[in-house]
Amino acid sequence: MSDAEKGAVGTFLEEIDPIVFAFGALLTVGVIGTFFINQSLVENTISTLNTVMLEYLNWALLAIVFAIVVFLLFLIVSPWGKLRFGDDPPEYSFLSFFAMLYSAGFAAGVVFWGPTEALFYYDNPSPLFDVGSQTGPAMSVAIQQTLFHWALPQLAVFTIMGIAIGYFAYNYENVPLRVSSALTPVLGKENLDGPAAKVIDILAVFATIGGVATSLGFIGSQFVSGLNYQWGIDLGNAGIILVVTTMTLLFTLSMVLGVDKGIRRLSNFNMILFVTLLLATFILGPSIFLVMLGTQAIGGMITDFVAMSLFTGAGVEGGTEWANTWTVFYWAWALSWSPFAGLFIARISRGRSVREVAFTGIVATSAATIPWFISLGGTAVWMQHNGIADFSEVMAFELGAETTGFIMFDAFPLGTVFMIAFMFLVTTFFITSADSSTLAVSMMTTGGKAHPSNINRIFWGVVLGMTAAILMILGGVDALQSAAIITGAPFAFVCFIAMLGLIKHFSSTEGRLLLQEETVLIGSSRKPETESPSGPGGAVETDDD
Repeated sequence: MSDAEKGAVGTFLEEIDPIVFAFGALLTVGVIGTFFINQSLVENTISTLNTVMLEYLNWALLAIVFAIVVFLLFLIVSPWGKLRFGDDPPEYSFLSFFAMLYSAGFAAGVVFWGPTEALFYYDNPSPLFDVGSQTGPAMSVAIQQTLFHWALPQLAVFTIMGIAIGYFAYNYENVPLRVSSALTPVLGKENLDGPAAKVIDILAVFATIGGVATSLGFIGSQFVSGLNYQWGIDLGNAGIILVVTTMTLLFTLSMVLGVDKGIRRLSNFNMILFVTLLLATFILGPSIFLVMLGTQAIGGMITDFVAMSLFTGAGVEGGTEWANTWTVFYWAWALSWSPFAGLFIARISRGRSVREVAFTGIVATSAATIPWFISLGGTAVWMQHNGIADFSEVMAFELGAETTGFIMFDAFPLGTVFMIAFMFLVTTFFITSADSSTLAVSMMTTGGKAHPSNINRIFWGVVLGMTAAILMILGGVDALQSAAIITGAPFAFVCFIAMLGLIKHFSSTEGRLLLQEETVLIGSSRKPETESPSGPGGAVETDDD
């Protein structure tokens, strides 16, 4: 072994948090190993855990996510929003900050479900609304439900974790940049290396692997099914592993390049391609109809927001099954992403105010998401309603959701160009999500180090790719959804406790002073220990390690 290799391995061994790394690695690698030994055991365990989570925790997920949305909206308009993440100026421009936050959050899911989801609600509207299947009124309700699922609530769970982690990491000495730091007011600063904090960080590693593997599986299935549907190329299980491996190599390369050279540049490119495809679809689609449909759907979402947020389906025939299949699944999926997305948001938010992060996290990102679903989802529903394209096999679950984009764009002029651009956009968005999530897991397993070694990053990239391939082979979309619910549901309570901790801290220290005197400078309201932030959380560098 060369000196350079010894140095790399030595750095890796020196930087890891042995407890978090060992338990996080053993848990995920153990599942992978068990799959190869006894596939049915893994499959049955996932199914059982999924059933338990949906039966006993569905109401909690709905209530917690709704409470988080309300709290973030309050932060945007309240004096607490003036509080800042440290005293340094922001690391990135607002546009780069927004592009990274959006790309590293859930943009791959936005692109994947963009043309598809409204079709399912058009065919099977939520029991909350008294509209018939595949009718005119169902078109508006379908877009309304889609916007609800992909706007404020999903984004809120990422944002609350980002604020909770970043605020304490950048303003207090000896508070590292890791997930357990979100619970600083609850655990106590002196207990962030204690057993409870370790459990939170281990749970965060497992949830992140499950959540991001779910997304990688969706994207992989889009490629495999799309190639088979459009060009008759059937890759089988070997193809699934090939596609997932290729994507794993791509996002690992981006991750090794670092935040500035990799994630930032790719995120900026993603947003340009995203807007281009959005505008092209809007212009070539039923533009005037989309404007009217979108206006009505946005109004309905605002009017019915509380009812949709808390709809468990109790007492309504088929209501609970519908709510579990869609809303509860989406909230659990988002919650499984919340540890890594929150940690990454905290990583890029140094120098910004709480208001800026909250606004960007739920308002600015929603403003980008809503037009996408109106344009692509609305066009697909319009085509189905008017017989221009046939999505009946997709709505009947005879074809996978991943084929919808191919069917829709096939009806467009230069349809093949649109299909290629769509697949490329899904891939690049996922790469930014996967590399930032793997970076976050590496940070979690090194005690909050902002620039983990390449060996650490590559290890977790391989684990993530293998997990995704296994889930796809096990049962495709059903297995992916189950994995997201199992890993995400427990984190609902971590997000809720983090929110309560922020309320407790803001109302008893800096926030109380701001409420009393809004003109007081934020810096003058800090305790002496926060005047010179340092330690692992206060020492994030701006180089490209």
